[in-house]
Amino acid sequence: MGCNNLKYKRVLLKLSGEVLAGDKSFGIDFDAVSKISKEILEVAQHGIQIAMVVGGGNILRGTEAVATGMDRPQADYMGMLGTVINALALQDNLERLGLPTRVQTAVIMQEIAEPFIRRRALRHLEKGRVVIFAAGTGSPYFSTDTAASLRAAEVGADCLLKATKVEGIYDKDPMKYEDAKKLSFVTYLEALSKQLKIMDATAFSLCMENSIPIIVFDILQEGNLKRLLIDGEPIGTLVSARGGSGGYGCG
Repeated sequence: MGCNNLKYKRVLLKLSGEVLAGDKSFGIDFDAVSKISKEILEVAQHGIQIAMVVGGGNILRGTEAVATGMDRPQADYMGMLGTVINALALQDNLERLGLPTRVQTAVIMQEIAEPFIRRRALRHLEKGRVVIFAAGTGSPYFSTDTAASLRAAEVGADCLLKATKVEGIYDKDPMKYEDAKKLSFVTYLEALSKQLKIMDATAFSLCMENSIPIIVFDILQEGNLKRLLIDGEPIGTLVSARGGSGGYGCG
């Protein structure tokens, strides 16, 4: 089952460790992983090619480790290993649903995952397999958001989907202010100049330089991924050089 006029035929889905923790403050919420996996399966069945980058904040937050005096590169390497744990959990869930999935890591650990090889990743995507990129960029000092922007550019993704626990980008923190308003569209330059915390400056800049639109949306709202990519509902917040017209999915 597919849709011939999808706006985004190949996407990079960025999942934070916080999303995979679900209602927990630490670790993996396997109910959350299962729900997200079912959402991914549904859009994959419509012919959308899905690459993913996962964070590791539910396992270890590097900034907190550094605050205790840990060496920054050491903390970042530990965080990379956390992303691999999350990637393997997602791979297991997706494959139990019948969706072939490959994990590629930026740090070689060939006994449990493939190394990141761009051309191999592209072949997997073309064959309908989900590809999960783990271990960030493989270098310290770079966030997993930056890794997501980098991998999106490398595999030629039509869009970067930033999956969060909130409905999009707001004019102020919706957790603190009841009158916070969701923004339907933000330019790259606005995101950079206003220092929006949804992604870091390096990640925004990479997407801007490569003309990759970013959509920030709530992944935990059931059906949102399908509404966004298949039904074409303009949910979340679009970050690009200029505003889009209408939705994002089948015309």
